Amino acid sequence: MKQASSHIKFILLLSFMTFAAGSAFSQGVVVNKYTFGEGYDFTTYDDDDYSIAISGFVQPSYERKFYTDHEFDGPAQRFRMRRIRLRYTGTAARQRIIWRLQGEFSGNLEGDASIANYLTDAWVGYRLSRRWKLRVGQKNTPTDNRQLLIRSHSLQLVERSRITGAFSTIREFGAFLDGTVPLGRGMYIKPSAVITNGDGVNAFNADLGGFKYGGRLDFLPFGLFTNLGQYHEMDMMREQVPRLVFGVTYSYNEGVSSRRGRESGSIRYLNDANELSLPDFEKIGVDFLFKYRGFSALGEFVTTRAYVPTDITQRIRNDGSITGTFPVGDTDDMVNYVKGRMMLGTGVQLQMGYLFKNRFSVDARFTNLAAAEHSFLNNGTFYNRPNYYTFGLAQHFGKFYGAKVQASITYVEVNPGSNDINGLGNPMTGNELIFRLITSIAF
Repeated sequence: MKQASSHIKFILLLSFMTFAAGSAFSQGVVVNKYTFGEGYDFTTYDDDDYSIAISGFVQPSYERKFYTDHEFDGPAQRFRMRRIRLRYTGTAARQRIIWRLQGEFSGNLEGDASIANYLTDAWVGYRLSRRWKLRVGQKNTPTDNRQLLIRSHSLQLVERSRITGAFSTIREFGAFLDGTVPLGRGMYIKPSAVITNGDGVNAFNADLGGFKYGGRLDFLPFGLFTNLGQYHEMDMMREQVPRLVFGVTYSYNEGVSSRRGRESGSIRYLNDANELSLPDFEKIGVDFLFKYRGFSALGEFVTTRAYVPTDITQRIRNDGSITGTFPVGDTDDMVNYVKGRMMLGTGVQLQMGYLFKNRFSVDARFTNLAAAEHSFLNNGTFYNRPNYYTFGLAQHFGKFYGAKVQASITYVEVNPGSNDINGLGNPMTGNELIFRLITSIAF
């Protein structure tokens, strides 16, 4: 009942904002255009250039997991509504002011399931000039890997790579400065700078630790992609000249109270004075996206590091009790215990695909996670799986991602000491196969 109530309240909020924005259009509203897959554009008759764009999509999905270990009784499977998104984007004051609201109503948020937050995007921005804009609020962050800059219904494969789950914050709350700077001869750079609360989405309760600082610098040596193709994985526009974007990212999070800075307060430490003392989290990334005549390739590299304060003497358990022990194997080791609860290590992924003229695509991806010696990436139930091999097929029914059907099969290599995904602690001696099927319908 509580979840349904949250859905209803958010839908009512979005409906009210649409009505209020429409009422504010002093000279009336006109449907400027409708594009299947990209939604409706509403504008005003007058010269103030107010506008609202409404779009959304639904993604029912099916997943089945097989174990090569014969001791398992059978496969694990699930049907679910993977995503239900509704997005409102608007401009005002001759397009100098921009804003966005987006809700997720499936209950299957990307990231930590404990975050009951249906408002995924909520920001307002100002165009400082034709090439620079400043946005404040909650949105995806450019310091994540490139796949997090790509909208979910335009992914090349059914799901993003495992790097996203391991190292990304998905969305953050803060200030975001983005620019597009021409260098001449068709070359561009796209710099971004970010300051956020360091806790992922907005922390309405405890907001622990310090700020997170970071940025991204993208270089486009062959010019801009067609129709914002930099933010879509496959080459739907069939670029007639090669297009490439190469990016580097960096972020430093002062005082994280979670595994990777995705939420606030889930992991806490104290010093002798019973004051909060938290580790810092550093992340560096390199990535690229290439497209040419239906062929696309995307590569990503991410590495993380923790800086643990030496004054930590106590930790707060999940039940709220406090202890001064930090067990690591048969020893008491504070520094390595703290690191062992964080997402530390490196991730590499490379995916390629080809989209035929009939919009049928064949795609493949390889992902590797290399855990640090002390890292939650060694956890036997959720990680401890170094290599992922994925092969996918997809059929698109429109040029702008209006509808598609995708299927993929992923072979997962499992390290010794791992457990079955059901969380029952059953040891695994084999590997995993994951079959996924998803349908996307956008408006």
